Amino acid sequence: MHSKCKSYSMDDKQWHWQQFGTAWKGVGIYHITLVVSSREPLLGSLVIPNNNPQEAKVELSPFGEQIKTCVETIPIRYSKIRILQLRMMPDHVHFILYVTQAMDVSIKMVVRGLWQGAKKIGRDYSMSINPNTIRDNRHCSIRNNQQHPDPVFTEMPFIRPLSRHGQLDAMMQYLKMNPQRLATKRLMPGYFRVQRGIVIAGHSYDSIGNIALLQAERYMPVHVRRTMVEDAEHGNALPLRTYMDSCLAAAREGAVMVSPFISPQEKDILAMLLKEQRPVIYLADNGFGEYYKPSALLFDAVAAGRLLILSPWQYDPAKRRITRAECIALNDFAASIASHS
Repeated sequence: MHSKCKSYSMDDKQWHWQQFGTAWKGVGIYHITLVVSSREPLLGSLVIPNNNPQEAKVELSPFGEQIKTCVETIPIRYSKIRILQLRMMPDHVHFILYVTQAMDVSIKMVVRGLWQGAKKIGRDYSMSINPNTIRDNRHCSIRNNQQHPDPVFTEMPFIRPLSRHGQLDAMMQYLKMNPQRLATKRLMPGYFRVQRGIVIAGHSYDSIGNIALLQAERYMPVHVRRTMVEDAEHGNALPLRTYMDSCLAAAREGAVMVSPFISPQEKDILAMLLKEQRPVIYLADNGFGEYYKPSALLFDAVAAGRLLILSPWQYDPAKRRITRAECIALNDFAASIASHS
């Protein structure tokens, strides 16, 4: 299998989904990520023909080819596993595994075995480039003057079970577009560089995107009230529909829309704004790590300068879900930004 995207039908009936709480030995679909600990581009080089991100591709190094082969052997060792997609990047590897039948070993053990194999390849690679390494060609042995070579993979791969319909399609597209997004970031580094300490209305934010959106003449917060949703659920959808239409109308008239876009209805508004290429300030519930990259939904808008992502909080790698208190706080921040001039 090559690292290019393979074509699979996204018909939900084709797949068996791992439900929350099921055993890791059962049927399921999993997104796995293995990262070079130093984030050095040891696996390959990004090539951008004609400076066109859409033509970007990763040319693998011999070390990258070895890691790719290591991943591709998984279905050989485990006949109940299929690789749906494999994407090699300069400093990390993404792949999606489909466990078609329950196994005697868990997917965690499968991935741990891959990790051990990748670490061994990494150790051999480190020895081969280490200036303190001495090769004894007579006996095909390696003696290292250091006690241990520099490790390449120190962190166990990240395993994410895909348990909801739509996740697989989104993840397949995410992997397919990875080289293009990396190329876009390299060609337009300004919009993707984290800026810290942006003070607005007395509060400090970290940001990614077009900071010039803070100089707009008009802003409007987007906040779908619970009463609107409840009315719609009881048959009176007019208030909700009218409000959503008013948000889009304001954006068409030049207002920069500001919101954390938390509820499903607010996400629908965001999707419409992005589709019509309207400027947006998006409030994020977590800060930006060193290697932060906007989601697929937001990436193109950042690259085009139509989006500013702000976070009032520092990055927390352990954070998984937003709390109600954080939702309320983010909506208050959005209102404050929208009223600030």
